[in-house]
Amino acid sequence: MTQLLRLAVIAFTLLRFGVDDIALSGLRRGGLRTLSRLAKLGRSYSEPRGVRLRQALERLGPIFVKFGQLLSTRRDLLPLDVADELAKLQDRVPPFPGEHAIALIERAFGKPIDAVFANFDVEPVASASIAQVHFATLHGGREVAVKVLRPGMLAAIESDLALLRRLAGWIERSSVDGKRLKPREVVAEFDVYLHDELDLVREAANGAQLRRNMAGLALVEVPEMVWDLCTPGVMVMQRMHGLPISQTEALRAAGIDLRKLARDGVTIFFTQVFRDGFFHADMHPGNIRVSIEPATFGRYIALDFGIVGTLTDKDRDYLAQNFTAFFRRDYKRVAMLHLESGWVPASTRVDALESAIRTVCEPLFDRPLKDISLGQVLLRLFQTSRRFNVEIQPQLVLLQKTLLNIEGLGRQLDPDLDLWSTAKPFLERWMNEQIGWVGLTDRLKDEAPRYAQLLPELPRLLHAALQRREESPAMLALLEEQRRTNRMLRAALWVGFGFAAGLLVAQLLMRFAPLWH
Repeated sequence: MTQLLRLAVIAFTLLRFGVDDIALSGLRRGGLRTLSRLAKLGRSYSEPRGVRLRQALERLGPIFVKFGQLLSTRRDLLPLDVADELAKLQDRVPPFPGEHAIALIERAFGKPIDAVFANFDVEPVASASIAQVHFATLHGGREVAVKVLRPGMLAAIESDLALLRRLAGWIERSSVDGKRLKPREVVAEFDVYLHDELDLVREAANGAQLRRNMAGLALVEVPEMVWDLCTPGVMVMQRMHGLPISQTEALRAAGIDLRKLARDGVTIFFTQVFRDGFFHADMHPGNIRVSIEPATFGRYIALDFGIVGTLTDKDRDYLAQNFTAFFRRDYKRVAMLHLESGWVPASTRVDALESAIRTVCEPLFDRPLKDISLGQVLLRLFQTSRRFNVEIQPQLVLLQKTLLNIEGLGRQLDPDLDLWSTAKPFLERWMNEQIGWVGLTDRLKDEAPRYAQLLPELPRLLHAALQRREESPAMLALLEEQRRTNRMLRAALWVGFGFAAGLLVAQLLMRFAPLWH
């Protein structure tokens, strides 16, 4: 009964905001199309469809806001106007009472709050759909931030996910675009995404990895985790002091060089992508501060590590070669990269794909390089690829979304920011490391410990392999066949030798016979 009531609320909200105009427009069943037309009677909307969808998701609550945020990253599937509007969804909800947070912390650690912290601020400083944050002080005097999961989140998530699965199955069966949009796969991805966010130990591990990777860069600060006080429901980390990056006037008044800050943000991102293959994938302004402490003045402060992206060497090679080929206008190379990666069916005509990529990308070069968006380049490549039945890899979609965030943020700080000049050294370095002698040397160094362990064992391993080969039934049969063949060859050779000797003797007798007479 509870699920039926929730389903009724969802249906009413979607009808109220006219979302059925989006969801039902592609239905292929006559009865459902009729339902869609009837639902529109007596309603008119001045707002575009993307705005109405965003408003409906905000009204349905935090889980649907999260779902809309995930959908906004799937620009390979959604119309651009809808994706752009969903990207505006803010994950902000009223905080739950601080007393509830204290009870959750005491339950997690099995001791009173005063035994854990010398001081704990009951009023939260930030609140989102999954968790909220409080400031506290440890008994040694260290200032920390405490992230606490909302109570009852798991039950609420499971209930709404069950409804989303049913809705996705219905859309897939009923919509002409159901197969292409893959609604059930999108919901399954959302399921993983949400459950990952519910484990704060996982988020702490992501933060620790980023902190370790960025330690030598001197451009970004990542809070240190207090591992003794991290559980799946509570995460305690170093408190960071800084100004929100969106407050540009306050940053300028504090003496921050905004142009340098913009370039540093791009450098941080490309370092994470091409050097580490591990990047912060939720770099919106709400998760970024700027340090005004003397020792770290002007550095980025990264927060919230629930969403990170990972890239393999193959992914990074694909990106570097695509960007390089694009800026050289080598569209045939871009098409070949799609084929070589296996993301395009082998039967695809290279010239057709090349022509499609040229049509989409060539107009971009009417602008100065500083005005070209690398995020839009990736997006256009993904959109073109969709026509050729390419299934874009999730990690690249996540990277494209993050790159758009970085570009928007960077150009808000410095409208003249040239991302290509910042990205180019990273791309060239990556290509040299993969193709040149430097790459070969580095790979040999990486494999050296394994080779050092393996080489002394090679004679023993080779002897054991030969023994196994000789002892196998198939090998024994083969050896017996070889022996039989050898015997036959030897017999044939003796016969041939005897025949040749006989011929030679006969010729000698015939030649010297007259002399005997």
